[in-house]
Amino acid sequence: MAVQGVSAADLPWRRWVFAFALVTSLFFTWGFAYGLLDVLNAHFQVVFGITKLQSTLLQLAYFGAYFVWAPFAGAFMRRFGYKRGIHIGLSLYSIGAIFFWPSAKFRAYGGFVGCTFVIGCGLATLEVAANSYIAVLGSPKHAAGRLNFSQGFQGVASFAGPLIASRWFFIGKNATGLATVQWVYLAVAGLGLVLNILFYFCDLPEITEDALTEDLAAKGLDAEKGPFYKQYRCIFGWIAQTGYTGAQVTVASFVVNFLSEEGIGISQSRASTLFSLCQVTFTIGRFVGVVLLRWIDPALMLTFHAFMCSIACICVALLEGWPAVGMLFVLFYFESICYPSIFTLGTKNLGVHTKRGSGLIVMGVGGGAWYPPAQGALADRASTRRSYLVPMTGYLTMLIYAVGLCIDQAMKGGFRFRNVEDEEVVRTAAVAAGSLEPGTIVEQIYAKNQDRDSASGSIKKSGKDEMMEKTV
Repeated sequence: MAVQGVSAADLPWRRWVFAFALVTSLFFTWGFAYGLLDVLNAHFQVVFGITKLQSTLLQLAYFGAYFVWAPFAGAFMRRFGYKRGIHIGLSLYSIGAIFFWPSAKFRAYGGFVGCTFVIGCGLATLEVAANSYIAVLGSPKHAAGRLNFSQGFQGVASFAGPLIASRWFFIGKNATGLATVQWVYLAVAGLGLVLNILFYFCDLPEITEDALTEDLAAKGLDAEKGPFYKQYRCIFGWIAQTGYTGAQVTVASFVVNFLSEEGIGISQSRASTLFSLCQVTFTIGRFVGVVLLRWIDPALMLTFHAFMCSIACICVALLEGWPAVGMLFVLFYFESICYPSIFTLGTKNLGVHTKRGSGLIVMGVGGGAWYPPAQGALADRASTRRSYLVPMTGYLTMLIYAVGLCIDQAMKGGFRFRNVEDEEVVRTAAVAAGSLEPGTIVEQIYAKNQDRDSASGSIKKSGKDEMMEKTV
């Protein structure tokens, strides 16, 4: 069933703003669910009397769902479009959340794990849809900035989860009960239902892969991408995303344990509050990144942040007391731009492979299923602080990918510090090689830009890029 659609360049200004705002609202849903997940990890250790390793079954179910379900979500949206994919995702999200009620009623830890898997399938579908949609909703130059801005609202929801938990999960009789968990997830199910209804009545423009391919050709870029297995930027992006997400998830999973076990007088309730502040730091870093990505090349930014994450993680594992806590905040800050930057760099200019590539990169979120059990096992055998050596491997994987992208860009068009359009790089390379043949698309773009520069003294930005600059 072919889906008729448009490219972002074809959208009127108001319709573009509407689509951007509507899809951005989805980021709040999985940010809230993810923020609660890490706190439930510590809460269930107390309620069910399980070990740290056993408690990571929640992460295994949640992020394992991404690994299993994301490719199917990408294939579904390739055939039926983004909007139907969003409906499927929100439905699964609400179904999983509503069944937290009977799981709490019968105190069934296995039930919570199963419900978490269903929620993970729903959120995997939403991530494939929303991340991909925001990435292609405008110029590739500002894709990383757009996605970081949208995912900033995920960060807002992520610190709301631990903040609620510190007030309701760990105080009084709630510290050993599940009644509050029932009501919180009932509200989560209601949120998913409301969003599903809103999307049903909203006219969401469909951006198709064929339209994206035509847009690439119009800009003088390579629209013939070849088979999917040769999209190495995307495939290695999946590996980097697997390592990074695994590291991010396992770092967050043991924050409450880490803070309360450092011997500096931090209770579990206060540790949950500090975890919220870590998420605030993460969110601030993401919005700061939106501003910096206006000027700095995304691959270069990712390289610096990956390096700082690696250093901060080592310091958390080796230092003690408040210095280790301080480095934990540094780690959360530099994690901020990594996920959306890997996604946009890995899916950039994929043309007909955009939705399949998006599914593969989101599949990398499955790394969150494998890292927490490894860190939990080390935490049980050694200490929570020493177990923070495990996520360092994920940050190093991301660092290798980012450095590789910088080298690849330097070999093809020179070293980039400034964030530029790909067609500008093509034009510059063609001018340097003296290969601007009359009548070619590259020559037409060059002549058009020359006329525009001489007439106005500057290149006029499109309405969508002006929106990004106003936003940041």
